Amino acid sequence: MRVTQGMISQDFLRQLNNSSSSLATLQQQLMTGNKISKPSQDPVVATLGIAYRSDVAHVDQFSRNMDTVHQWMDASDSALDETNQVLTRLNELTTEASSDSYTSDQRADIEKEVEQLKQQLVTVANTQVAGKYIFNGTQTSKKPVNDDYTLNYDPDNVKDVNITVNNGIQIKANVNPNDVFSQSLFDDIGKLQDALKDSDSKGADISKYISVIQGHMDDVTAAQADLGARENRVDLIDNRLSNQKQTTETIMTNNEGADFESTLVNYQTQQTIHNAALAVGSKIMQPTLVDFLR
Repeated sequence: MRVTQGMISQDFLRQLNNSSSSLATLQQQLMTGNKISKPSQDPVVATLGIAYRSDVAHVDQFSRNMDTVHQWMDASDSALDETNQVLTRLNELTTEASSDSYTSDQRADIEKEVEQLKQQLVTVANTQVAGKYIFNGTQTSKKPVNDDYTLNYDPDNVKDVNITVNNGIQIKANVNPNDVFSQSLFDDIGKLQDALKDSDSKGADISKYISVIQGHMDDVTAAQADLGARENRVDLIDNRLSNQKQTTETIMTNNEGADFESTLVNYQTQQTIHNAALAVGSKIMQPTLVDFLR
């Protein structure tokens, strides 16, 4: 086959264009820090990048869910601690009032403080986080206890608030109100108040409520223990999510990110090759008839 000057020129221009394209690609990698700027440059890298980004997005969503879990549990823990303090004070007042040395007027004064403590229990039971009642199961728009000390929830139909914190893993974020703020709690305090207001009450009539109050304190302690166990697991899952995100982001960076040192070396090498090609091309391109007619 006869090789013409035109064929040589076309082949040279084609190779020069490829060299320029490679040089532009390497220059873009240096400027952006990424291996590719469009999927067609490397479909495998692009496909893996989509998968890794999806994984990171899932981890970010789980982390946001974890923030919600922490908010609920922290608020519940504080509320249970306050409830325990209120019941402890009730126990102290009941113990004091059970003494036969106390007069009916003194017990009446104690009853006034008991009423304030009972009101505080209602306030604690109606604790809200981000506008949601945390002690009414999934019925977060309804306060669990009314101002008249009656329940605003069905004790037999309280549904747990389960929040997804990882693939296939859900955590119960709430405390069942019936475990702490039951109707019997407010009824028992009401009976104690009646005994304190009754001028005929004896020390023994009041002392029987000491064990009753302590029983409710035990309920709070049990709820705190259960909540603490779940909080410990949440901390472990939280750490795992952090490690999972860090690992995925590292893999994603390795997949898509251009290594600066090697890319710079490749760029300098390609630039040298390109300049050499230009120099060689200027010699192999023979002058045409037009050049002689100038």
